[in-house]
Amino acid sequence: MRFLAITLIAHRPDPATGVLKPTHDRFREVLDNALLAEELGFDGFGVGERHERPFISSSPTVVLSHIAALTRRIRLFTAVTTLSLLDPVRAYEDYATLDHLSGGRLELIIGKGNGSAQRDLFHVTPEDQWDRNAESYEVFRRLWRQDKVTADTRFRPPLTDAEVWPRPYQRPVRVWHGSATSEESVELAARHGDPLFSANVTHPIEPYAALIRHYRERWEHHGHDPARIAVGAGTAGLYVARTSQEALAAYRPVFESNLAFQRRTGLPVVFETLEDFADRSSALIGSPEQVIDKVHRYHERFGHTVLHLHADAGGLSDTAHRDSLELFRSAVAPVLRADIPDPPFAWEPVRPDTTGTSGTPGSATPDSPDTSEALRV
Repeated sequence: MRFLAITLIAHRPDPATGVLKPTHDRFREVLDNALLAEELGFDGFGVGERHERPFISSSPTVVLSHIAALTRRIRLFTAVTTLSLLDPVRAYEDYATLDHLSGGRLELIIGKGNGSAQRDLFHVTPEDQWDRNAESYEVFRRLWRQDKVTADTRFRPPLTDAEVWPRPYQRPVRVWHGSATSEESVELAARHGDPLFSANVTHPIEPYAALIRHYRERWEHHGHDPARIAVGAGTAGLYVARTSQEALAAYRPVFESNLAFQRRTGLPVVFETLEDFADRSSALIGSPEQVIDKVHRYHERFGHTVLHLHADAGGLSDTAHRDSLELFRSAVAPVLRADIPDPPFAWEPVRPDTTGTSGTPGSATPDSPDTSEALRV
């Protein structure tokens, strides 16, 4: 199993203290968390994309580029790239550049995005958002694979023998499809033989398990090898302590503050008590043994081989947050890595082929789409 730390870069008062950090400090915190994730041996670090309050993650390529400069090993994820809102040509240019700057460490998780405010900002309607997402992905996918692209598009000017630069480092970049409860995103992933990443953060397990079952059915319907399926899943929170009593006591103020925020802002409340949240949500709150058992229970339903954890302290003190991550690293991750297989593809950064003659790093590497199974899912 592989592990990601992700952040949506929410910027609101701390649930425990009520203090709102300066924007500069919040970004600095994200960079520090990325460095911590690499130090603790996480396989990836993800940055979300939102264009509405309370998030400041409107420019994930900028943030990930800075992280790329500070790190050496960890893979860099988007969580998610909101292709329904973006021009796929411009998105391709940004991410191809980032892939070069990171040495081939980029992974994309795409999705339509969420929230009416950002739809309004980009003049996207609930009726056309899925068509926009699918069209943008089709163009984006072809740009990554072809030197010239012709496309008769509805939501941006058509392309005729379009050449877009720079050409990519990875051929192609791996694209996951982020999904909460929508069959549209699942169908797009299954049709193209792409991996799926289930949000798995708001509800109990059932709707997410149903959607992953549907994905597997559609995957086989489209003629793909079931052994090549890769599924990732999120978690609603994390706090690992030596005992369950210690974990619940430390996390209770965070849960109660978040519950009060949900009620105050009119967000739906799914879990009324911390005990119910720890039991029925995807949150990993408890002793190492309890966390391991819960991940196994979810794995039985999902068959997932990648797990994301929140990179932010989220109301915990920095010390408590780090202690929890370190205990996860030492007592939880080794067991899960041994018990649950890795995804069915290579995870290491691309290495350029210095013997290539085209002058384009990666164009003659083992990761080109003609020669490699490493990035083909």
